[in-house]
Amino acid sequence: MSKSWNRMETWIALVVLGVGGLLAAVAGLHVYTTATAIKWHPEATRVPSVSQEDTSPRWTEAVERARQAVRVGMSEQNLPGVSVAVGVDGAPVWAEGFGFADVDSRTGVTPATRFLIGTTSIPLTSAAAALLLDQGRLTLDERIQTYVPEFAEAMRPTTTLRHVMGHMAGFHTDGGDENPLLGTHCARPVEALPVFGSADDKVEPGSLFRFSPYGWILVSAAIETAAHDSFDRVMRARVFEPLGMTSTLVAGAAEPKTDRATDYFPRYAADPRYGLHDLREIDLSCYAGASAFVSTPSDLVRFALALNAGTLLKPDTVRLLQTPQRLTSGEETGYGLGWDLETVTLAGKPTIVVGHDGDILGGQVSSLMIVRDRGLVVAVTSNIAYAKTAAIAASVADAFMR
Repeated sequence: MSKSWNRMETWIALVVLGVGGLLAAVAGLHVYTTATAIKWHPEATRVPSVSQEDTSPRWTEAVERARQAVRVGMSEQNLPGVSVAVGVDGAPVWAEGFGFADVDSRTGVTPATRFLIGTTSIPLTSAAAALLLDQGRLTLDERIQTYVPEFAEAMRPTTTLRHVMGHMAGFHTDGGDENPLLGTHCARPVEALPVFGSADDKVEPGSLFRFSPYGWILVSAAIETAAHDSFDRVMRARVFEPLGMTSTLVAGAAEPKTDRATDYFPRYAADPRYGLHDLREIDLSCYAGASAFVSTPSDLVRFALALNAGTLLKPDTVRLLQTPQRLTSGEETGYGLGWDLETVTLAGKPTIVVGHDGDILGGQVSSLMIVRDRGLVVAVTSNIAYAKTAAIAASVADAFMR
């Protein structure tokens, strides 16, 4: 056998050993991480909780089913804290906090505990834009540069406000926890535009649906122009205060820290089951109406109930926001103007729901779900990214539908 063949055998063996060693190391890390992860609520039946008030006898059984479903979901996902609220037929009927708002102090979650809601901020911002639409200060099919001239060079002139609100403008996704906006402070939404750049030049506006929070930063800037006021003040004066959403604020240095859950991130594999660490310091100011709000499920339920009742926006306007848009091909996007539409199995039947999930750093932290034909609203928040809040919301909705 030649020496060259011996050398080749040696290199092959080294490569095999190297790959095998890497796989073994990864497997070992997985086993170690799993074994050392703290299980916050190993017994679902013992998850501590705080309820806001006594529930109407009409909903006692539904609440108990929902409470059990939340506890099971928390235990299976290893979530430190969760908060839930439900409204039916125009009125709040249940709110309860589960688990820990802070794992070090073991401070419990209550219905008043505020959470980051991520991109569940978008429906709230959509409502502010819709108020200006009703007043004629914004027009859906007007060029976006009419309201945000600073974006004139970065985006093609055929892009409209409708394209932006419906995620049809061709923006790139935001890159999750690596996004440079998270390390930047913006006094106004328009200051974020140079950071996140332009839309994809290869995508004709209206030809593709691609979810991206960037568009809703642009919508926030358009709201400022149309309202002749700061985005924060518009949201407070026109949406939050009229609806009694006293716990809904813009996250930031000026935000009061009382009744605020500590934010966490999975320490491994984007999965809370393997433990957590404190969420690194981030600045959400540049995200504005795309992701920058903190709130409670009770406030989110108040918001949705007001939309259902027509007390904030005209019913026709709400239908406009919650109607799926169409691409230039004629295909429906499954998304309205700040609202997601999907079919979920509830009480054993496919059911159309509208709502929105909220992501932070690429992972889910909140969900808002509306079953319009049943007058049912469910909101869920968690204090760790990559929580499956949509699954918990669906289990709660299922309990009330039954």
